[in-house]
Amino acid sequence: MSEPPPSTAAAPARPVVTPARVVAGICLVIPFVAMLWVSSYAKVEPAFIGIPFFYWYQMAWVLISAVLTGIAYQLVKRDERARKGGSR
Repeated sequence: MSEPPPSTAAAPARPVVTPARVVAGICLVIPFVAMLWVSSYAKVEPAFIGIPFFYWYQMAWVLISAVLTGIAYQLVKRDERARKGGSR
């Protein structure tokens, strides 16, 4: 019979679901909810510099989504560094 691998006296494993990862997940879900809730932006007014609301709202979400994705990336990266115990 094979022996189980020797146990190390390391610190107990940290949970995979951490507050930082929950916030990162929320940051990634927000743009989907905003774009799938069409009735909230399916209108012409208020126009912005002559562009109907429908179009500028969606283009604004392109920028907002990029920012939220960057925040999620930084949160997960920081969480990974904390889990590994080092700061690179």
